[in-house]
Amino acid sequence: MIDMETEIFSEVSSKVREEFPEIYITGEDVKAPPSFPCVSLIEIDNATFRNSQTNESKENHVAVSYEVNIYSNKLKGRKAECKKIAAFIDEILMRLNFTRMMLEPVPNQEEVNIYRMLGRYRAVISKHKVIYRR
Repeated sequence: MIDMETEIFSEVSSKVREEFPEIYITGEDVKAPPSFPCVSLIEIDNATFRNSQTNESKENHVAVSYEVNIYSNKLKGRKAECKKIAAFIDEILMRLNFTRMMLEPVPNQEEVNIYRMLGRYRAVISKHKVIYRR
């Protein structure tokens, strides 16, 4: 299995922490963020890219999907803070050759005073760890 989740998370999280030093960022699902602003970046799918699979069923590429959740609990400016963080992460992932599939606000089920945005990104990664737009 081709797996670059750790490398991608490290790249994104280090840049996000430089820009937003107070941010809490995790590679796991968050039901109730421990602090704000909060970002979760999770690989939600890693599937063999069948178009380049060998006759011996060896992987040459995988199609990956990532999910980004951004949370803010500011009294004023929650939406603006989420959008600013989302735009920053979007820029990083686009430079890594990911394609944004969606980015939208979603109701936060745990707490109504928390603004939440959800984004999904896709890419194809080779066995040589090259990321391609899908």
